[in-house]
Amino acid sequence: MNFDPRYSGRSFSSVGTRPIRPDGVDKVTGRARYGADFNMAGQLVGRVLRSPHAHAVIRKIDTSKAEKLAGVKAVITAADLPDLTDGDAAMYDILDNCMARKKALYDGHAVAAVAAIDARTARQALKLIEVDYEVLPHVTDVDEAMKHSAPLINDAIFTEGLEEKPVKPSNVYKRTQYGHGDVHQGFAEADMIVERSFKTEQTHQGYIEPHACVASVNPDGTADLWVCTQGHFVYRQHCAQLLGLEASKLRVTSSEIGGGFGGKTHVWAEPVALALSRKAGRPVKLVMTRDEVFRASGPTSATSIDVKIGARNDGTITAAEATLRYSCGPYAGMWAEIGAMTAFACYKLENVKTVGYEVLVNRPKTAAYRAPSAPMAAFAVESAVDELAKDIGMDPVDFRIKNAAQEGTRASYGPVYGPIGIGPTLEAVKNHPHMKAPLKQNQGRGMACGFWFNFGGQTCTDLNIGMDGSVSLAVGTVDVGGSRASLSLVAAEELGIDYSQVKAVVADTSSLGYNDMTDGSRGTFSSSMATISAARNAIKVLRERAAQMWDIPVDDVVWEKGHAVAKGEKHGNLGKLSLKEIAAQSGKTGGPIAGHSELVADGAGVSFATHICDIEVDPETGSTRVIRYTVVQDAGKAVHPTYVEGQYQGGAAQGIGWALNEEYIYGKDGRLQNPGFLDYRIPVCSDLPMIDTQILEIPNPNHPYGVRGVGETSIVPPLAAIANAVSNAVGVRMTHIPMSPPRILAALEAEREG
Repeated sequence: MNFDPRYSGRSFSSVGTRPIRPDGVDKVTGRARYGADFNMAGQLVGRVLRSPHAHAVIRKIDTSKAEKLAGVKAVITAADLPDLTDGDAAMYDILDNCMARKKALYDGHAVAAVAAIDARTARQALKLIEVDYEVLPHVTDVDEAMKHSAPLINDAIFTEGLEEKPVKPSNVYKRTQYGHGDVHQGFAEADMIVERSFKTEQTHQGYIEPHACVASVNPDGTADLWVCTQGHFVYRQHCAQLLGLEASKLRVTSSEIGGGFGGKTHVWAEPVALALSRKAGRPVKLVMTRDEVFRASGPTSATSIDVKIGARNDGTITAAEATLRYSCGPYAGMWAEIGAMTAFACYKLENVKTVGYEVLVNRPKTAAYRAPSAPMAAFAVESAVDELAKDIGMDPVDFRIKNAAQEGTRASYGPVYGPIGIGPTLEAVKNHPHMKAPLKQNQGRGMACGFWFNFGGQTCTDLNIGMDGSVSLAVGTVDVGGSRASLSLVAAEELGIDYSQVKAVVADTSSLGYNDMTDGSRGTFSSSMATISAARNAIKVLRERAAQMWDIPVDDVVWEKGHAVAKGEKHGNLGKLSLKEIAAQSGKTGGPIAGHSELVADGAGVSFATHICDIEVDPETGSTRVIRYTVVQDAGKAVHPTYVEGQYQGGAAQGIGWALNEEYIYGKDGRLQNPGFLDYRIPVCSDLPMIDTQILEIPNPNHPYGVRGVGETSIVPPLAAIANAVSNAVGVRMTHIPMSPPRILAALEAEREG
């Protein structure tokens, strides 16, 4: 059946309501099973030995003593994970990150692993493994790593994206550039120019549930993996390739997920668990400690960014330029490229240029974190925009409204925008009561805009109708933000039945066709599109069955509000048939009734948000307190408004922690000093105000309901909005995130001395 994804402008009965979440009771009562909650008969305990050095050659690993320890069933090193990547550089990096081969590249890099009958024996076995290291010089700072004198991390890296191919390796993996127009001419036309440099420190997603899995490799070559993940189909592909398994023989089941935010889009310990199980011949359970999560799973990039923006006295931006340096860990990445694409995406610019540099450092392999790379770029750009507005004497909101991108604007990263929400969010902020509320002494107000692309991708969904009229919806996108409730609403909407009749489940990789990772805010967008398609296919079958029951042509049957209706005066004697009535007779009319859909969801629709923040700063201690926060964001169509508001609030809360407290702190020895929630401080309830939200709905023309992804954009503006608020409160431009009390005091002291 051909599926038309275009926006239809329909009215809704189920979509847009706020039913109770289907997973809520299980989660609050402890019945929901997360990664560490699953067990298999005869399972062993897996543990990983990690490098204590930031950079070191692995001369030799002696596992003989560990292998002889009673209760140890398997010990593996890189030799047990041979290179099967066939020249695929990205897969080789994943392999090397899972188990160090020639060198340990960061503090916490895995070098060996054991499987034993219990945790105590496994820990004892790790102590018996002897590793001979040759410690090398290291570099953990992104700016230091770019210097010619910096220790070389990977001698196979020659900077890509340069006009001439370099003859020497370096720590810069790639240079990328975006933009259009002539920035030199644009700056020449400017009456006022702001030019500043900014830094952001590395942060972790802060998910509460650590990485955990149970792996079982069977003698016949089949295997099972239970895992907390944002994408079990991708995990299947990666694990199968790394271990030389047939993907069809590896079944991956996703558990409930206790937070991911991009950090569970990469395999870390899963190939290790599978390799241990294969060698031991028994299931292996491997759960990371919190220390391991911080030291050895993927945080976001640390950055160093230069921004230059020029404008005329009437407030028109004439040119904008940014150079962005993002750390990748010790492997190739594309994080600076994403930052370069998003940096000026909110604005209509005639002359714009962004350059990104991917920089290798001796830190863990960088992973996505909710709109990866965009918050740092927005921090730098929106800080400079605020300062420029002040210098030319314009209100910061009015300045942004004047320069905001519109439908038909060519984005700074290339495409031409369709209907977008940046203008409406700014107008909503301008008229919001928050912007008019009075401030007290030592308080400041800031605002900022943010952008995210949103993605679609490969999606597959099954919809099955039971004989009792219940509907089972099997999806392949992991529910990380309430998608099961939203998709149930969508199915109910299409079928014309009550939400309570629909139950959505996340199917394992052997039960459903391939689905891409739940990232890029694609979960509800793509799976709702597939659900609509599957439901419409099921409705076609329902119409056919009703026609059979009535003995009339199927073309004379329409579907209205959950019922088959015979159209035309000649069928006036036929009453309606409900979905439940048709389903009850399915055994006599052709068997089970179902709808299936597989599609590539294109046209995800970009997303924009504008945030307002009020903050109070103690000038004597530098301590801060967020006293009010408001999020205004375009959702396209809010399928489940409560979940949408939760996404807005969650992104803002994470942004508040990032802006004020959170950072990786490395010592001179290259070791992480704060690998735990005691010293790496994420916000708690007492740190946060009630976060107000306003949902705007500018329909996405490429989705039947107008849906846009909402999960990531909300973390983009907070760093800048809070920085602008702090800067206004203390009268000094803050350029280094997080704005911890010592940094605020240092900025005040520098201002007094300057």
